[in-house]
Amino acid sequence: MNLSKKWLGDYVELNCTDKEYADALTLSGSKVEGFEKEGAELSNILTGKIESLERHPDSDHMWICMVNVGASENIQIVTGAQNLQVGDVVPVAMDNSVVHGGQKIKKGKLRGVESCGMLCSLGELGLTLHDFPYAIEDGIFVLGDDCDKTLGIDIREAIGLNDTVTEFEITSNRPDCLSIIGLARESAATFKKPLIIKEPVVKEGEGDVNELLSVEILNGERCYRYCGAVVKNVRVKASPRWMRERLRACGVRPINNIVDITNYVMLEYGQPMHAFDLRFLEENKVIVRTAKPGEKITTLDGIERELTEEMLVIADANKPVAVAGVMGGEYSGIMDDTNTIVFESACFNGATTRLTAKALGMRTEASGRYEKELDPSNCMPALKRALELVQLLDAGDVVNGIIDCDCSKKFDHVLPFKPQWTNDFIGIDVSAEEQKEILERLDIKVEGEKLIIPSFRADLEDVADIAEEVARFYGFHNIPNRQLSGIANAALTKEQKLEKLVSTVMLACGFDEIATFSFISPKHYDKIRLPENSEKRNSVVITNPLGEDTSVMRTTVIPSMLEVLSRNYNNRNAAASLFEISNEYIWKGPETLPDENVKVTLGMYGDGCDFFTLKGAVEELLYKTGVEDYEFEALTDDPTFHPGRTATLSVGGEVIGIIGEIHPVVLSNYEIETKAYIAQVDFASLLKFGSDERVYKQLPKFPASTRDLAFVCDEDIPVKKIEKAISGAVGKILEEVALFDVYVGSQIPQGMKSVAFNIRMRAADRTLTDEEADAAMKRSIKALEAMGISLRS
Repeated sequence: MNLSKKWLGDYVELNCTDKEYADALTLSGSKVEGFEKEGAELSNILTGKIESLERHPDSDHMWICMVNVGASENIQIVTGAQNLQVGDVVPVAMDNSVVHGGQKIKKGKLRGVESCGMLCSLGELGLTLHDFPYAIEDGIFVLGDDCDKTLGIDIREAIGLNDTVTEFEITSNRPDCLSIIGLARESAATFKKPLIIKEPVVKEGEGDVNELLSVEILNGERCYRYCGAVVKNVRVKASPRWMRERLRACGVRPINNIVDITNYVMLEYGQPMHAFDLRFLEENKVIVRTAKPGEKITTLDGIERELTEEMLVIADANKPVAVAGVMGGEYSGIMDDTNTIVFESACFNGATTRLTAKALGMRTEASGRYEKELDPSNCMPALKRALELVQLLDAGDVVNGIIDCDCSKKFDHVLPFKPQWTNDFIGIDVSAEEQKEILERLDIKVEGEKLIIPSFRADLEDVADIAEEVARFYGFHNIPNRQLSGIANAALTKEQKLEKLVSTVMLACGFDEIATFSFISPKHYDKIRLPENSEKRNSVVITNPLGEDTSVMRTTVIPSMLEVLSRNYNNRNAAASLFEISNEYIWKGPETLPDENVKVTLGMYGDGCDFFTLKGAVEELLYKTGVEDYEFEALTDDPTFHPGRTATLSVGGEVIGIIGEIHPVVLSNYEIETKAYIAQVDFASLLKFGSDERVYKQLPKFPASTRDLAFVCDEDIPVKKIEKAISGAVGKILEEVALFDVYVGSQIPQGMKSVAFNIRMRAADRTLTDEEADAAMKRSIKALEAMGISLRS
């Protein structure tokens, strides 16, 4: 919504700069997008009078003009315009001036004759014939009697191109502010100035409107009110300059006095209006009804449109003549030979108007206002204002009377006045008298403990809305800072903390985080070699997928990780280490939502990457998340992974993850021509078995005792199993058991391997004796012998 400063001055007297005005209105809740002065780019353009005209000696179309700009001497300007006469007052761009578009004008010579400036056309002032209809489009603009012809003054002042336009962003709940009066009310309340709204006065005319027009509303649910008036002997002509100026400032193109009056009232009162040519209303009837099956209408834009039974129309006795609240019909407009018109001021249902405009693809200025639910009580004053302007502009003869069909449900909207509640709710301390004064500035009547809400403020539905009104005029910036009551201190949940920790650990390990879609193609299950009877093939199917590639919700994240690894490999990235914390969706039946299991998935390929590299990253993750007593066990029957290079991760016998090299066939399916590795850990298990507690341990006071032992065992026995047996045998004095050698060769029987461990023992309260250390070693050897593992000799 654009607001003219000059127009605003009719309703409230302000004494502030444009910036102060914009800042104050924004602080009081009416957001100002910006403001600009009309003609701001024009510089050093003055009014001047043509004193003489002479033909250019070297041109058959140029003139040498002597121009009086109010200075001691006339200036010489050469022009090619043919519409000038001695005595004309014109815009003169002086030396070092700027015209519309930023073009700079300097003194120069035209065919050898000095020209000290330029005479301006409308276009060079940023104007059109709509602004000054009497001007010549392709000639110099000659100022008419409606302009100030004082010589030497700024052209902006002379022609009224000196208004300030403020642009507001109006929210959909405040249609009352889509008007000059509405914004004037907000301005008056903000600056604590009186609001001056004059009651429109329509002088006595001739005849009776009821003899020329009848109005009937057949659908009161969609048309709340319809007011109609008649004007005879219409005199269509240009509007006066003051009206054209205000329309231009608000972004509306002036057309003629009748059309301009309807637009002027719409901007001033926020009430859309329409003018019908009475000749085209059969039987002089206006009937507001829904369209009949098969009805069509050709709208003012010349397009024939098919109507539906849900659309509201303005019809005469036989046909629709306008789409209610959207646009008039082809013959409803004002023509040069129009003699008698009907002014319409109506209020239509917002939802109906919006649906109609959307269905017809023709959202208009009127429909944009109606769809926000306008105030039916505004119809009558707006119509009276239009009739007042008709008489003021001598645009026709007003017929006595106004037809008013009112189907709106009139009632006073009452809310309780609770000053203390408002103070507690907002956190301020404003007296009841001050709150009353604020509300009354907004035309809200305070009667004891009741508030009578004006009809144009349909957004005020509850005491909280009243509190907001008090707060915005008290000043949001004046509300003291304090902690809101009843609000818990925000803190991360255990899940959020763990997710943050996992991301930190993986990034520290050199992995990059990725995010993939939860939707995949079912073909991926074949690519990762899932068995046909696998439960993971039961996926949640998307009813309206974007395509087959996103038609099901994944039951495993592995295809998504392989897709990203493949994309990196085929884009010639030599190595990649990636991780993702994401969901798998386990199908639970057609009527049940799927289980969403969160998984931490790691994937890698490239030089220096192998099973043990990935295993080290997983172990670092387990260590940082506080998971202890975990085991890796070989896995040979997962078709997605290499049968000899895969292991499950378990804690207390519960499998919580898997790690391994991807099967060569799967790699081929994803066009990865190098070894790739994937690990997956259940997020919920990390939460279940992990711990964020960290216990401080004092630095040891006593020395450690170390022993090295080497054992011979079956080649397929995991080292972790041996370490666990040693730990159990040594007991509390064990500080660390570390593998330092694995040997397979000629000195060891076939199918066997030699594993050597460094065992470090320490007691917190004494120095261990050799006897204690030796006894611990004997217990370890005995425990391993029970497992068929012998000491290497």
